[in-house]
Amino acid sequence: MNKGWKEVNILLLAYLGDAVYELWVRKHLLEQGIAKVEEMHKRAIIYVRAKNQAGILRYLLEELDETEKDVVMRGRNAKAHHPRNIDVITYKHATAFEALVGYWYLTDKKQRMNTILNRIDSIMEQTDSVDTQ
Repeated sequence: MNKGWKEVNILLLAYLGDAVYELWVRKHLLEQGIAKVEEMHKRAIIYVRAKNQAGILRYLLEELDETEKDVVMRGRNAKAHHPRNIDVITYKHATAFEALVGYWYLTDKKQRMNTILNRIDSIMEQTDSVDTQ
């Protein structure tokens, strides 16, 4: 990467993180034995729903180092337009989660990313804000 990660627009970091997380989710579901596209799609929606991403981020906050917290703060404070079907705070936290995933990916912290993402199922079970509908 030519630029340092701090020079990358935080919304681009979140955009990249969104793609990386979506790919991780699909691979994760495939590893769980989901073999039909429709079923994978239905289950993937649960993982990528903004409300659930926001809940996961809130759960992880205490575990993050200072640099990761800085990424989260930048992602949360980014000026982005949010969909009408979700409140601003939830959308900002979901954007922050995606920015964090993008940061891990861009800075070759893939082991850290995978360590945390591999706990997503248990985190979602422990987080009361997770929406499975």
